Amino acid sequence: MSEFPKTIDNLEQLDELLSRPTPRVIQALKQTEGDLILLGIAGKMGPTLARMIIRADEAAGIQRRILGVSRFSDESSRQPLEDLGIETIKGDLLDTEFINSLPDVPNVIYMAGMKFGATGNESLTWAMNTYLPSLVCNKYRNSRITAFSTGNIYGLVPASGQGSVETDKPDPVGEYAMSCLGRERMFEHFSRTLKIPMTIIRLNYATECRYGVLVDLALQVYQEQTIDISMGYVNVIWQGDANAMTLCALPDGTSPPFNLNVAGPQILKVREICEQFGTLFGKHPKFTGTEAEDALLNNGRYGHQRYGAPLVEVEQIIGWIADWIQNERPLLGKPTHFESRSGKF
Repeated sequence: MSEFPKTIDNLEQLDELLSRPTPRVIQALKQTEGDLILLGIAGKMGPTLARMIIRADEAAGIQRRILGVSRFSDESSRQPLEDLGIETIKGDLLDTEFINSLPDVPNVIYMAGMKFGATGNESLTWAMNTYLPSLVCNKYRNSRITAFSTGNIYGLVPASGQGSVETDKPDPVGEYAMSCLGRERMFEHFSRTLKIPMTIIRLNYATECRYGVLVDLALQVYQEQTIDISMGYVNVIWQGDANAMTLCALPDGTSPPFNLNVAGPQILKVREICEQFGTLFGKHPKFTGTEAEDALLNNGRYGHQRYGAPLVEVEQIIGWIADWIQNERPLLGKPTHFESRSGKF
């Protein structure tokens, strides 16, 4: 790994960092034989995850088909994937005929799901998060599946502890988190009954310069908004590290599923993060509320021990984001709403 830059100056440099494969990723993809399909590729993580696969394959001298499926409601997101050599397929994954028409491949990365807009649209949320996995498992019953989930399935845990571990009993808050637990249960059921090797990735929270919890907080400080610190603690992981850990886990799927927390190594205090951004921006953060004694917190230690600790430290991420925002570089405009304690999104 080359030394990280002091600043990230453009989208090309950002994408390069987010998709840079580690030696462990290259080795994992050597062990993952055959073509690969990403379902829901056009989301926030999909494009850089796919590019990391391509770069790792190139480094390993591997040739395989990589396919990406999405509704591509933003058609402009499709061409950059095609330019990388990814075969894109446009369609609605809730359409059974469409799913059954997809190519049979030995490796599936499942990234589809619904979070924002879930409140008021609960039926679609459950269809996307809980019904769709059953369609995918029946279609890809002879494949290996790596499925994204969320640490929200654990519920609120004491901030004085070290966060939820993979063996903790789920206790979801709100319909979104409950539907995500439903997603895991569907994958688990079909993994057991159809003997599908599977990995479930419980992610909290991937971040980069255009979106994520740290971007949300940085913008509030920069725009001199009053920041509610009731959800006073959080953990984050650089999206490039989250991509790498996910790909390292590809060959480790089991039946029943192998569950893996993907999270940063620290529990961060929201107030202190904002104060760091305030120093970098030359502003004084304004707060309201009081830190609750619990929060949605993932313990990623097992994954770090198994696949290596994240390479990008939180101080580095904060510096990159502050510079990115001060220079008015593009943002995705997709707040995480991590501060929601009711589970409503």
